[in-house]
Amino acid sequence: MAENGISLIDQFQGKKICVIGDIIADIYIYGMPYKLSREAPVVVVKYEEEKLYPGSAGNTINNLLALGAQVFPLGCVGKDQVGQRLLSYFSKFRNIDMHGLLQHDGITVTKTRILAGDTHTTKQQVIRIDREDGREVPAYLKSVLKERLMAIGPDMDGFVFSDYEYGLIDRETVEYGRMMAKGKAVVGDSRFNLRQFEGFTLITPNESEAYTLAGLDPYRDNVEEMGRKIISFMEVEALLVTRGNKGMSLFLKNGEIHHIPISGTDEIADVTGAGDTVAAAVTLSLASGADFLTAAKIANHAAGIVVMKRGTAVAALDELRRAIEEHG
Repeated sequence: MAENGISLIDQFQGKKICVIGDIIADIYIYGMPYKLSREAPVVVVKYEEEKLYPGSAGNTINNLLALGAQVFPLGCVGKDQVGQRLLSYFSKFRNIDMHGLLQHDGITVTKTRILAGDTHTTKQQVIRIDREDGREVPAYLKSVLKERLMAIGPDMDGFVFSDYEYGLIDRETVEYGRMMAKGKAVVGDSRFNLRQFEGFTLITPNESEAYTLAGLDPYRDNVEEMGRKIISFMEVEALLVTRGNKGMSLFLKNGEIHHIPISGTDEIADVTGAGDTVAAAVTLSLASGADFLTAAKIANHAAGIVVMKRGTAVAALDELRRAIEEHG
């Protein structure tokens, strides 16, 4: 099994994957608590450093880059300093096509997390500040991105639609994905609107999102009932539900159900962005010739790597290879 997995991930290099979706910035500000404020009953945190990572669809792109894919992102950032930092971040990679990363006049959606802790302790998140202006992606930019999608689509090996409800993905874009799913791997990942991905190859909700999609109660209805119901009305080839420290559950159109235990330890450090990693790894695996179960197991290993890291993280190809060699 390990040899088959290694052989398969060796096929990742150069696979062309298009990511369509909402790109945000995840900013982490690290500091050390060192006194109580005289202004209010709060701890004062002394600034140490700041790091920026691509989030949401940007994290999916980042994971695909780390796994060796040739990535064709279609998304927008603002014409602000954060947007420029994201573009600079991506531009250092050789295996990315930057032509589909556009800028609009609004701000870049940003999630800033303040983490504090002493030198010899793990820093904990104190607060998260979200910055967004609520404006939709301008129609002319969406039109440009659709044209590019249709131009590059036939040459792609796989697609990821990453919808965080910031307005980039619409009905026409989804219809194109549905058409491409007749011959290629098309994976849908959405926090609030999974129903739109009916007819895709595979969708990757977490357990809470899946129960909401099925209209079932997680405290009353079991996961297998939930999965079978989604498969029956979504017309997808497969459903991959991520379940935290319970691992994953894979449901296939032919009725097969596979429960996959968590990879590595269940002492999870941080689940931030793990769903983006799963979407990236499963798409790349399917595009490289894996069957659904093998693709799910590889994605499970990738998720097992990133949840052991703090913050928005990626699973690198050598880390994934080691995980498969160790755990099969």
